[in-house]
Amino acid sequence: MRTIAAILTVFTLTLLIGCGSNNKAANTNTPAAGSGNTAATQAPDAVTSASVVDNGEAFKKAISKDGTWIAATLKDLSFSEDLVVDGQFINKEKPARKIALYTQDADHNITNSFKLTAPKLTIRSENTRIQGGTFIGDVYVEADGFAVVNATIEGNVYFSDAKYQATYSAADQGKVTGVTEVKQ
Repeated sequence: MRTIAAILTVFTLTLLIGCGSNNKAANTNTPAAGSGNTAATQAPDAVTSASVVDNGEAFKKAISKDGTWIAATLKDLSFSEDLVVDGQFINKEKPARKIALYTQDADHNITNSFKLTAPKLTIRSENTRIQGGTFIGDVYVEADGFAVVNATIEGNVYFSDAKYQATYSAADQGKVTGVTEVKQ
């Protein structure tokens, strides 16, 4: 049964990404790297599809600057080291990153939710969302547009600047059990 759910998840994610993205490059008016602007305003590193993972090494690669716009887990993952979501990726012509802690059926109903555990998760990619499961640990946000969607963070969310906190959202039962504040 779990294998069928995994296959359906991969198929659904592939279908969604293939239909929802036209894979155009980033806006050519975006400043180039090294121009003194932050990573959030630089041209995206890549336009990619999803990475469905079931182990720690694959997950770390998926959230790295060499990864994919979405990292979808197929089971609970636990790390003793800190994790970093880095790099800029495009989905539907906008910067986006997603940590999908769930599987879903063909009608987009969540079939399983998973836990991701790490002491610290640093968000450096614009418009990163944690969706559909539980992250256990503290989140440090260094980019615009962080969101918790239909997910729980069992820990704190710290923003390195008030401008990042101003773009934060929690939607569709997204919640944080600890504090949500600026901490430099």
